[in-house]
Amino acid sequence: MVDAEGIVKYDSFSLSRKLADNLSAFKKIFEGDDTVIFREFENHAAPAIKCFAISIDGMINIKTINESIVTPIVFTTSLNDSKNVFEDIKNQVVCGNDIKNSADIKSIVTDVLYGDTALFVEGFAEALIINTKGFSMRSISEPDDEKSLRGPREGFTEGILTNTSMIRRKIQTSDLKFSFIRLGNRTNTKTCICYLDSLVKKDMLEDLRKRISKINIDGLLDSHYIAQLIKDSPYSLLKTIGTTEKPDIAAAKLLEGRIVILLDGSPMALTLPYLLIENFQAPDDYYSNFYYASATRILRLLSFFITISIPALYIALVAFHQEMIPTSMLVSIVSAAKGVPFPAIVECIGMLMVFEILNETGIRMPNKIGQALSIVGALVIGQAAVEAKIVSAPMIIVIAITGITGLMVPRMKAAVFVFRLVALAGAASFGIFGYFIVMLWIMIYMLSIKSFGIDITSQFGTFSLKDIKDIYIASPQQLMKTRPRHMSTDETRGK
Repeated sequence: MVDAEGIVKYDSFSLSRKLADNLSAFKKIFEGDDTVIFREFENHAAPAIKCFAISIDGMINIKTINESIVTPIVFTTSLNDSKNVFEDIKNQVVCGNDIKNSADIKSIVTDVLYGDTALFVEGFAEALIINTKGFSMRSISEPDDEKSLRGPREGFTEGILTNTSMIRRKIQTSDLKFSFIRLGNRTNTKTCICYLDSLVKKDMLEDLRKRISKINIDGLLDSHYIAQLIKDSPYSLLKTIGTTEKPDIAAAKLLEGRIVILLDGSPMALTLPYLLIENFQAPDDYYSNFYYASATRILRLLSFFITISIPALYIALVAFHQEMIPTSMLVSIVSAAKGVPFPAIVECIGMLMVFEILNETGIRMPNKIGQALSIVGALVIGQAAVEAKIVSAPMIIVIAITGITGLMVPRMKAAVFVFRLVALAGAASFGIFGYFIVMLWIMIYMLSIKSFGIDITSQFGTFSLKDIKDIYIASPQQLMKTRPRHMSTDETRGK
């Protein structure tokens, strides 16, 4: 039976001891689906032992079904028509490393749809669920968005079991737990919660389970669906749940006492809680010389403030506080702006929009075309705009610095875009005072955001040498002996 929304109501079906009734019920459930295979067969030595198997074409390994299920049952001579025939088939005939009994129709349908085979036997109101998965998946490769010069090159794929195996290879301990659930009213997508039992905070884990249990949606096609449905501040500009495609990063988060969420069909793993400092960290920081890694991290932190501040400060100085600009520089700016018909704020906003359009176009286009389009487009448009006296040369320099520094913090793209425009509006309205008011608002806003009960700026609030070893700088591995205090129940890394 199907309800008004098209969702199958399995409680209207029930398993029977009669094979024909079970076959009829499942044919009705899968009615109209030509990928479903119903294979009826019987034992040649005892024809009274009749069976049928249900599987999905394209999701199964046909060789496994033929050699491990159908052939053994058809040709075995050890079976007899008795009360124990079902268990005899399970324990003595069928070959498989993962076999279970099930009498729940919804569970049987879910397993079949995921590539398992359901085997029914005459006289028994239950089925054997046999692992026969054989669907094809993308091979393991390095993620395009998280390329690193050093360290592991493998990335997660769309197969959840492949992803769990990659994490298991990194952390080979029974303390690593994988908890599977299914989400999505229609998709029944397999989801995995990963954590280290002795390190994770139990109240955080329980909070996550409660949030996930409240998810009520037809389908989950990517892990970002989950992130949007469980994060603390749904409308926050800042990320409160991290994402990664690299197993080594996921393993590192687990070793800090965090939680990783995997979704079948998505190569993107979620990590939580997620702190603000993680936007400025990179995988290479932990595989490179710590002097160089520390310098690049400081550059990322500076780039964040530069990219949201430079346009606003330029507008504030040019429009309100010319006396603060050195005379020679002011003369150059005025002479360059001579003949430009628009005020500085209009120039700035217009060029920022052009830069964002070029950047977005370069991302959406194929790699080779996108790179050429971004570089050539920026050069041609910038040069043409200056020569046509639409914008001034200093404005082009300001926008170029703004755009380049913005690329240093790609994980904060949305927040940087909004913060930059708000700072620009404040500076255009009240000058340098408006800029500082906006910067104060940004700081207060950041301090108000939490990720699963933890302030995302909590690491910036300490200046203890023990706590800042992986915040403003990347310390040598010899000093990285303790876990973050607010993340784990066990502080010593070696335990």
